[in-house]
Amino acid sequence: MGEGSLRPEHPVPRSLARLAEEFGFGIATGDPGETEVTGVAISSKAVEDGDLYVALPGAKAHGADYAAEAASGGAVAVLTDAAGLEAARAAGVPVLVTAEPRAALGAVASFVYRTDRDLPTLYAVTGTNGKTSVVHLLDGLLAQLGVLAALTSTAERRIGNVRLDSTLTTPEANDLHAMLARMKEVGVRAASVEVSAQALTRHRVDGVVFDVAGFTNLSHDHLDDYEDLETYFAAKLQLFDPDRAARGVVLVDTEWGRRIADESRIPIATIALGDAPADWHVTILEERADRTTFALTAPDGRSITTSVPFFGAYMAANASLAIVMLVEGGIDLGEIGHATERDGGIDAFIPGRIERLSGERGPAFYLDYGHTPDAFLTTLKALKAVTPGRVVMVFGADGDRDRTKRHDMGAIAAREADAVVITDFHPRSEDPATIRAALLEGARTARPEGELHEVPDPREAVRLAVRLAGDGDSILYAGPGHENYREVAGVKLPYSARTDARIALQEAGWEPAFAGIDER
Repeated sequence: MGEGSLRPEHPVPRSLARLAEEFGFGIATGDPGETEVTGVAISSKAVEDGDLYVALPGAKAHGADYAAEAASGGAVAVLTDAAGLEAARAAGVPVLVTAEPRAALGAVASFVYRTDRDLPTLYAVTGTNGKTSVVHLLDGLLAQLGVLAALTSTAERRIGNVRLDSTLTTPEANDLHAMLARMKEVGVRAASVEVSAQALTRHRVDGVVFDVAGFTNLSHDHLDDYEDLETYFAAKLQLFDPDRAARGVVLVDTEWGRRIADESRIPIATIALGDAPADWHVTILEERADRTTFALTAPDGRSITTSVPFFGAYMAANASLAIVMLVEGGIDLGEIGHATERDGGIDAFIPGRIERLSGERGPAFYLDYGHTPDAFLTTLKALKAVTPGRVVMVFGADGDRDRTKRHDMGAIAAREADAVVITDFHPRSEDPATIRAALLEGARTARPEGELHEVPDPREAVRLAVRLAGDGDSILYAGPGHENYREVAGVKLPYSARTDARIALQEAGWEPAFAGIDER
């Protein structure tokens, strides 16, 4: 399936008049009468029959400008603010008014979809890096435990075998509540949700109280949205509040993790990979290119030994976070240990996260979504530890996003990799040459004598990286991960890094790890 939303198949209607009364919305035009609402949409293109169209103010236009289009698509009413009222009247359906429709969206969606009770166990994961990995590790573990589960991550939204591509790290509140209602319909027992800082500050998880919230780490990112790291941290901290979650689990090897644990307003279980004081401790037993084995010890002295099918101690930390979140959610540690021992370790696939695309011969080619300085550093250090030869890195940087991290991205790549190929990623409205120049400046400053290549076309950049590497070497292509497009000058162009890598490896005489093109 492609983009869209996962809605309940058998929604129970809600009275529009009762909705207006429940929330104190003004009725600006039309008579709610016997009108019934069965869904909520914020895009006129996503409206279905029986929807309440919530017309939000935007950066370039007001959603109310599309109210008539929403009505023709099946919307039976509009909710907007005073600024959108006149335009909304053109829809010819009842119009409700509130001061801040975005702030009301979560509660309204919860009311319409009846998601205020009887939900599955809900796990939320936040942090700069590792959120997607932990969500998919949670999902993999739940499957091993025989639990019918769902997830929503940067890569995908999935309920059982029904899957959609994600367009946001965390769905808008109306889509999240629709998905929760669908979960209730099909008997889902647990769900994992990736929660970004923007989701917390932009009301995307309003109306949801998670059973367990997890924190991975915090590092330089999103300073185009938040004025500094303290503001970014404060956004993340909102998840660890009784209005958002009942319990929390935090990795405390960093100062930010320790601060989350200290400043949280909910009970917290802590995990340390190093020597930091914590409730749970992770010990790395073996690191290989295809697997990391570790022991996880509980506060009561019980422990399990298992493995995660990825390289890097940081992936063992992510897996440990997932395990402890499940324990905090009511699953016995011994049950988890039994399932993973039976299956030879944790069985999980993480789309576009250190995903190996190469076969046994030739260079090991890894695709990764990492796009922050800290992600570069962590992944490169882990990759070097399991690579007998050279490490070649290919990457670019997002246009129209946090520009302050580009120097550090280039510098870290140059210091940690043996050869660097800088290319274009999503330039969006920016001049791609300007983006590359910032990355190159960071790389040259950090390592003037380093092997550095500038190849604007990502397809040619990947081919060069494959030519630079041989048996025993590794290639890390960071940035595109699971995505299937490049955004250039406002246009999304089809592009698959997986396909690109596969073709480049075959052209060089190496066999890829899969027979066909995996576009999960």
